[in-house]
Amino acid sequence: MPIKKDETGKRWVEMEFITPGTPEQVWRAIATGPGNTAWFTKTTIDEHVGGRLHFDFGPNGASTGEVTIWEPPFRFGYVEREWSEGAPPVATEITVTSRSGDHCVVRMVHSLFASTDDWDDQLEGFESGWPGFFEVLRVYLSHFAGEKAASFSVMANTRAGQLSTWRRLTETLGLAGANVGEERSGPQQPERLSGMVERVRQDDKQRFVVLRLNAPAPGIALIGTYGTDGSANASMALYLYGDDAEQRAVEGEPSGETGLAKTSSIRADGCYWISRPEGRPPGQRSTMAHIHRRV
Repeated sequence: MPIKKDETGKRWVEMEFITPGTPEQVWRAIATGPGNTAWFTKTTIDEHVGGRLHFDFGPNGASTGEVTIWEPPFRFGYVEREWSEGAPPVATEITVTSRSGDHCVVRMVHSLFASTDDWDDQLEGFESGWPGFFEVLRVYLSHFAGEKAASFSVMANTRAGQLSTWRRLTETLGLAGANVGEERSGPQQPERLSGMVERVRQDDKQRFVVLRLNAPAPGIALIGTYGTDGSANASMALYLYGDDAEQRAVEGEPSGETGLAKTSSIRADGCYWISRPEGRPPGQRSTMAHIHRRV
């Protein structure tokens, strides 16, 4: 959606989507630390107004904020004041509305106050970073809600264009031409990813596939590319569930880096979570972003 603005100087972007789950289940996923860890990144949240919110990105740093709205299970908000040098504070508000059939409508708004359009590109970047994560959230709530979770992510950058990178990535992982509902299994190099294709999206800015895993462990994989005709990034985020999820994530990260590096000689840059593209949207990161730890 386009950036909205009013006469007070407020500028904002908003997103809305439907997800499976009761309001209580959705609330736990979006407003608690363990919930965010299961579909986004390792997170801690003090569950009250004035509480501290912390998104952990491993060696790539962290993002912190303050809880400003706490109305379970329907309304949650926080503000980040130091998300970018010289930037005005950015507020995030999330509302959950119950629908029939154990589904909910989730609405998310990122807003700031500015007298010019200097931060409009960043606002637009906030919005574009979310779609893949929303798909992971849907699959999580449908199949793994409430389970213990751990995650890791790896990234590779290339001088090839996005389409070329996407083709190489999907061919390497056994996902070329993937269609929703198919069972796909990649090569054993170094560890096989196998599962059901839940979502495929392609446009001129980003491409991704969401895979509900049955191997190497129950979980979700978000695999995609982001970039331009001249250069692109490839990334793979794995969310693992169950009592041994943390140990599996620790063991799996080196294998993930190796596997992504095999994508036609694209160099892998290890990371726990990739930060957001240009402008670093508050608290939310895109797997197709440009900030990563150099090897």
